[in-house]
Amino acid sequence: MQRVSLFGYGKTTKALAKLFSNPTFYDDKCTKPFTDENGYKVKPPFDFNPNYSDLEIPSPGIPPSNPLIQKAKNLISEYDCFTHATPLSIWISGTNGKTTTTQMMQYLLKENGSLEGGNIGTPLGDLDQNAQIWILETSSFTIHYTKKASPNIYVLLPITPDHLSWHGSMQEYIDAKLKPLSKMREGEVAIIPEAYKDVKTEAHLITYKDEMDLASSFDIEIDKVSFKGAFLMDALLAMAVDKILFDRVDYAKINSFVIDPHRQEELRDSKNRLWVNDTKATNLDAAIVALKRYKEQYVRLILGGDDKGVDLSELFAYLQNCNVKIYTIGSNKEKLCTLAQQYGVAFELCKNLADAVAQIDKVLQADEAALLSPAAASLDEFKSYADRGEQFKAAIRAL
Repeated sequence: MQRVSLFGYGKTTKALAKLFSNPTFYDDKCTKPFTDENGYKVKPPFDFNPNYSDLEIPSPGIPPSNPLIQKAKNLISEYDCFTHATPLSIWISGTNGKTTTTQMMQYLLKENGSLEGGNIGTPLGDLDQNAQIWILETSSFTIHYTKKASPNIYVLLPITPDHLSWHGSMQEYIDAKLKPLSKMREGEVAIIPEAYKDVKTEAHLITYKDEMDLASSFDIEIDKVSFKGAFLMDALLAMAVDKILFDRVDYAKINSFVIDPHRQEELRDSKNRLWVNDTKATNLDAAIVALKRYKEQYVRLILGGDDKGVDLSELFAYLQNCNVKIYTIGSNKEKLCTLAQQYGVAFELCKNLADAVAQIDKVLQADEAALLSPAAASLDEFKSYADRGEQFKAAIRAL
């Protein structure tokens, strides 16, 4: 009998457990062994012995530096468990826009028997293998651990600095994003940024420079697509896959898609002033995209949180040419103030998010925009990026 070790006791590994006979979980939060309600053993990490394990599958977020990963001898990913048991699979990766692109694609393809999953919320172990199509939001963490699995269609959004402390370097991060291409076969399709046009793959490559280039490649009339800013790229990529699979371009369908909260979500206060909840902008590229959308206005930008050690100089080089003042919050707020001084960007140091809203409330004019686009993760001061966004909206309602 194969001895299976599952690293992490969470949604992904719990869904995988039913594929195996008597797997054992090892979790950093477990200090004393116990048996859960399904009869599975859950143990502390120090109980793991690689000599008594034939297969190890980690939760995607566990970094390579974790002692469990270091000890493992037979490591595979969640995706590898379904290498020979998936329907037609579409993987969506990149730095920003994965979730929205996945949701838009599912919206377009649902009538054709598609299911969405992966990083978007539903683990592969809970997806129906009899579906016609799997649309999988795919993180660089998952790809890093994947040895065998590959997509039939790979959609890669632009790659910008993110998760560098996890991967170790920008090049390692890029390599993870490009890794699926090395295993794709003739007849399969990859849509990737032109910067990576020289990557080695047997798949048919379609490269793009920007939204106009992408629309041109698939004969999409861009002025008929209602999405702007960051969401235009997401919509075009979803439409491109619909065109590849079913040779159709449905403008009415894509334009009826409703975007999730927390991404460039516009709100008006009691004085009809514009506030924008873009809390899901957890890296510098996402913040730059949001700033581009509001470039015609003076922007009061709330910035800061856990930046994971990323070099933010690129963001401040961009801010130099914006009509903007930043209001810094979070664990990196002093660092942001130092950068603002270096680059000549107007700034104000705030105690927290509520204080930033209060400071902006005093000066915000009717023709300006107040933008929460933190360019950082939220867990330094909030439960999640969504919690940060909800607190932002609550503060605005209270004005």
